[in-house]
Amino acid sequence: MAYGFVGTGEITAAIVTGLSTGDDPPEVFLSPRGRAVSAELAERFPNVRVCADNQDVLGHASAIVLAVPAPVAREVLAELTFRPEHVLISATAGVPSERLRAWSAPAGAVVRSIPLPQATRRRSLTVVYPDNAVARELYTRVGSVLVPGDEAALETFLGATAAFSAHLDYLGTIADWMAARGVDHDAARTFVTHVFGELGSSLLERPDSLTVMSTRHTTPGGLNEQFRDDLRRDGVPDAVRRALDRILARVRE
Repeated sequence: MAYGFVGTGEITAAIVTGLSTGDDPPEVFLSPRGRAVSAELAERFPNVRVCADNQDVLGHASAIVLAVPAPVAREVLAELTFRPEHVLISATAGVPSERLRAWSAPAGAVVRSIPLPQATRRRSLTVVYPDNAVARELYTRVGSVLVPGDEAALETFLGATAAFSAHLDYLGTIADWMAARGVDHDAARTFVTHVFGELGSSLLERPDSLTVMSTRHTTPGGLNEQFRDDLRRDGVPDAVRRALDRILARVRE
């Protein structure tokens, strides 16, 4: 199987790196869009080639990953001529399947996906809808696949990914608070990164629910309980829910 990528940003770089560092790396054909990224990937990996243009990508591969910003997706697809054997695997957020099918006709199949940056290390849990053998093969090469019950559920997963930056900002706030109280800033950052990095690893190793894990880290009357309850009283969980609702509304516009 050869894979073509239309659009070469961060997520394409992550997927291509994961594909190219795994066993038996497939042929990969890249769009010239984002020439610096494409050139760097082609220089690093012998299985990667930069094509003359996006149509050239379609000429070399039947599995096509669309990874361009949503506002330009229609314009990019309108310039391409698909064939029935093409499978369009969209990694573009916020464009529904119905539009993708109309814009890529007569492509044989259209799949929406939410690949994660962890694809670089072949540890992405990629949400895919609908289930498709070609998309499944691609994403199992760089991790594992989760198939939700319908497209609306996929959009909810997509909404949840909007919390990445806020989560990192929250950790940065803790490190900055420590530094403001006399701790060396590098030491504070190292400590926070280690503590929450290890906590994240423990979540992957345990089958417990997040509620169970939270309970295990909460001693009645203890410091964790006080901090959690203060945030709840300040309305932080409700603020998170409202922000996610607004994200989901935007995704579905």
